[in-house]
Amino acid sequence: MTFPVPDPSDPAEALAAVVSLRQLADRLEAASVREAIEQGWSWVRVAQCLGVSKQAVHKKYARRLPRP
Repeated sequence: MTFPVPDPSDPAEALAAVVSLRQLADRLEAASVREAIEQGWSWVRVAQCLGVSKQAVHKKYARRLPRP
């Protein structure tokens, strides 16, 4: 997947690119967390990979995941 490089002289274009990248990163993170949990990873392991606390990742994703 490639993205066009925004024109740095156009703040609106550059900021729109930032928004798009954040949305992509959020979707990738959510899908990766879901996959890790479905594969049996602990919340601690997921949190370590993301560089956050277990509580932070659990709070953000536990309700979004289907219960086993």
